[in-house]
Amino acid sequence: MPLWLDAVLIVILALAIDRFVGEFPNSVHPLRWMGNILSAIDRRLEDRGSRKATAVGFLSYLLVFALFAGIGLCVTSLARIGISQIDPLAGEVCWIILTALFFKISFAVFSFRKHCDPICRDLDEGNVEDADARVQMIVSRDTRGMDAEHVASSCCETVSENLVDSVYSPSLYFGLFGLPGAVMFRCANLMDAMWGYLNDRYARLGFFPAKFDDVLGFVTSRVSPYFIALAGMVLGMDWRRAVPAARAEHTKTPSPNSGWSMTAAAAVLGISMEKRGVYVMGDGPLPTTDDVRRCCRLIELSSVLFMITVGLVLFAIAGIRVQILLEDAIFGFWGSIF
Repeated sequence: MPLWLDAVLIVILALAIDRFVGEFPNSVHPLRWMGNILSAIDRRLEDRGSRKATAVGFLSYLLVFALFAGIGLCVTSLARIGISQIDPLAGEVCWIILTALFFKISFAVFSFRKHCDPICRDLDEGNVEDADARVQMIVSRDTRGMDAEHVASSCCETVSENLVDSVYSPSLYFGLFGLPGAVMFRCANLMDAMWGYLNDRYARLGFFPAKFDDVLGFVTSRVSPYFIALAGMVLGMDWRRAVPAARAEHTKTPSPNSGWSMTAAAAVLGISMEKRGVYVMGDGPLPTTDDVRRCCRLIELSSVLFMITVGLVLFAIAGIRVQILLEDAIFGFWGSIF
C-alpha cells in the first residue's frame, strides 16, 4: 500500500482503539513503567539544591525517551522489515497495528467521558459526596467539601485543560516525527506532572522537563481555540466567542499554556469555570451536569478534527517517513551485530 494510505489507517485505527477499547490496564501501561523508573531516580537523589539535580533531570529525560522510543522502534521495525521478509502483507499489517497501538498510548480523546459520566450520574441523583470523591481521581486539587456546581466545574476544567496535553501535542509531534515524536512529548509531559513543582524538592530536578513541556505545548495551546471554535460551530454552540475569550483570559491560569483551551471552551459553552482562590474564567453561570456532557462532546469533536486535519496530514507527509528512516537504521544496526 502507498505510505499515505498506511498513515490514514494508523491514525484511524488509533482513534478506534481509543474510542472502543480505551486505556491499557495501569499495571501494563508503558507510562506506568516510565513513572516507576522516574520514581526510582527521584528516591535515590540526595543533592537537590545544586546544578547536579538539574543535570539529573535532563539526563533522566534522555534516558526515558531513548528507552521507550527505542523499544517502540525496535518492535515496529521488526514487524515492518523482519516479518515482511517472510510475508510482505503480514509485515505491513502488523506494522500498522503496532504503530497505531503505540500512538494510542500517547493520547486520550474519549477517556475523560468515562470518568465524567459516573460523576454526572452521582450529581443528578443528589449524591454530591460520592461525586466529590470520584472527581478527586481526575484533578490534583483537594475536592473535599465541594458543592455540585464546583464539582461540575472541576470536570469541565480538567477535560478542556487536558485537550492540549492529551491530544493536540502528541498528535502534532507524531505527525512531524512519527512514533519518536509522540514519545518525546509524552516523556516531557509525564515528567512535568511528576516533577514540575516549584518547591525545594523539584525546583531543579524538574526544571528541564517542565520548561520543555511548556515549549512543546506552546503552538498547540495557541491554536486550540480555533479548533474549539470549529467544533462549537459544528455543534451549534456560541463558537464566535472562543478566540476573543482565549486571548483575553488565557493568563488567568498558572500554566502558560493551559488557559487557552480552558477559556475558549468556557466561552463556547457559555459557562464559568472556577478554581477557588486561583481563577474564575468565563462570564456565565457555573456548569451543570448537562454542561459537563456538552463539554465532553465539544472537546472530543475538536480533538478528532485536529487529529484528522493536522496530525494525520503531517504524519502522511513527514512523520511516517521519519519513523521508517529510524526503523531502517535500527534494524540495520541490529543486523550488523547479529
